[in-house]
Amino acid sequence: MDDVTFSVDGHVATITLNRPAKLNAVTPEMADAIVAHVGTCNDSDTIRCVIVTGAGERSFCAGSDIGELDRYDTPWAFRNRPDYCDAIRSLLKPTIAAVNGYAFGGGLETAMSCDIRIASDNAQFAAPEIKLGWIGGGGMATFLTHSIGPSNAAMMIMTGDPVAAEQALAWGLVSAVTTQAELLPRASEIASTIATRAPIAAETAKLNLKAAFAMPQEKAIEYERDLQTICFATEDAAEGRAAFAEKRAPLFRRR
Repeated sequence: MDDVTFSVDGHVATITLNRPAKLNAVTPEMADAIVAHVGTCNDSDTIRCVIVTGAGERSFCAGSDIGELDRYDTPWAFRNRPDYCDAIRSLLKPTIAAVNGYAFGGGLETAMSCDIRIASDNAQFAAPEIKLGWIGGGGMATFLTHSIGPSNAAMMIMTGDPVAAEQALAWGLVSAVTTQAELLPRASEIASTIATRAPIAAETAKLNLKAAFAMPQEKAIEYERDLQTICFATEDAAEGRAAFAEKRAPLFRRR
């Protein structure tokens, strides 16, 4: 059985961490598999949205498998390992994290590397690395600070204690909380909606949101206008205008 599974339903791909007996903790081999599946998604003209989730009800992802960390011969080898969070962030397509159970350490960073996060009511979020003698290295501080504010981020990173789903919702770490049974259907519903939108516009919207974090405001607005111009010049934009005029649903082709 593959420890990372990949499926496509229409325009929506799903990457599932499939090691529930180990709380979906990620091994180096799983990281390699995630990198490969991300490449498949990025190369596809038909995949328009990607769901990332974990198998079973107990855990989305408990982070890197700590028992595997001693496989790295030197700190430099550890520093330069293939990183699954980097891979998720490199997805060109919009991404949804469907968080069931534990999202700890690298699992929390994986969820925060997705564009949209929804959680089941049993979800818990934590940055527990400090309890083991280190800190997160997959974007923990920057993502938490932007998502929930500096004080709440400091609380999570400096204590390592978990935060329940409803608190995560109140802080803005997730967009919605569902029952466990409703989690994947809700994620699929959101993904299907995104998949009906113009694909190039969705991908440039993702770039635009990243720029809003990284750039000064005036530069971000300039960049947004450039992205808008690129979208406006596509065949899909012409189709959107034609469909609006003809009062019909548009047929977007990622062109």
